[in-house]
Amino acid sequence: MSELQIDVRAGGAGGACPRCEADAYLTLFQAEDRLGTSNGRRFHIVECSQCALIRLDPMPSAAEMASFYPEDYWWEPDASASGRLAEIYRQFVLLDHVYFVTHDIDRDGLILDVGSGGGSLVHALRKRGLKAFGLDAATGAARSAHAQYGVSAVQGLVHEAPFPSGLFSTITLCHVLEHVPDPIAFLEDVGRMLRPGGKLFVQVPNAACWQFLLLGSRWSGLDAPRHLFHFRSSDLEQLLDAAGFDVRRRKFFSLRDNPAGLAASIAPGLDPAIRHVRRQTESTGMRLLKDLSFFALVVAAIPFTLLEAAAAAGSTVMVESTWRGVS
Repeated sequence: MSELQIDVRAGGAGGACPRCEADAYLTLFQAEDRLGTSNGRRFHIVECSQCALIRLDPMPSAAEMASFYPEDYWWEPDASASGRLAEIYRQFVLLDHVYFVTHDIDRDGLILDVGSGGGSLVHALRKRGLKAFGLDAATGAARSAHAQYGVSAVQGLVHEAPFPSGLFSTITLCHVLEHVPDPIAFLEDVGRMLRPGGKLFVQVPNAACWQFLLLGSRWSGLDAPRHLFHFRSSDLEQLLDAAGFDVRRRKFFSLRDNPAGLAASIAPGLDPAIRHVRRQTESTGMRLLKDLSFFALVVAAIPFTLLEAAAAAGSTVMVESTWRGVS
């Protein structure tokens, strides 16, 4: 990493590593909050000296975490020309997600998308005749999913979800696990909602990607302070194994996320999601110009993101696993 500065410390403010309990860690760098929700604070990104797990340090309290999320932290298209075009594009780039998830599942079973946000993945699955539902911690997200797409989504936390054990044949977790303070307990709670042998699809930013290596603290996949952990594929697979899952397949490319993530790292001021959260005032012409410029960057990023994915170093990793249960 071009801006990597190694600083070995013991017993950091955030305590021992939550995976191996080692006290020593490396401070990689400080990262800024690109959404501007934390009043200019900078956050330490550290790597455990023993197991190499990368995490935010210190871990925010539950009250702090709540303050880092804007009220509309999900995709919700508007009625403008840019909004309609963005929605068409978003549904198109979701196709590789949908194909990976639906390639070999029980098409008659129930599917739950945990962290469903505005409901775009649930909508894409239901368009293919699947019985998909959403679950999101934010009340506004569930309401938006129903208003925008007419899909069923429940507001709530995983460990409080009003679903009986073994109800679902498939569960998806796209860009959720990195936000969770106790990933293993979270995965075990998810597993209890799956029937035996049910499938779990988990997607997270990949901390072993070339983008992180090249861009360091400017990599959009860090998203400090909302991302508490930064998983490599090996980290994710160890967590899944510890929580009672057997890994079957993995992929390192997402047409929706990898090119857009690189574009957002290079030019965050053009990213429509960041501009939306920051509630920037823009004329119609300026908004269109920025949207088109960002789209051009996304298209230009595709060859590089395909290359890094072919080397198993894409900026996201999605894993298919089956639930065996916790002994």
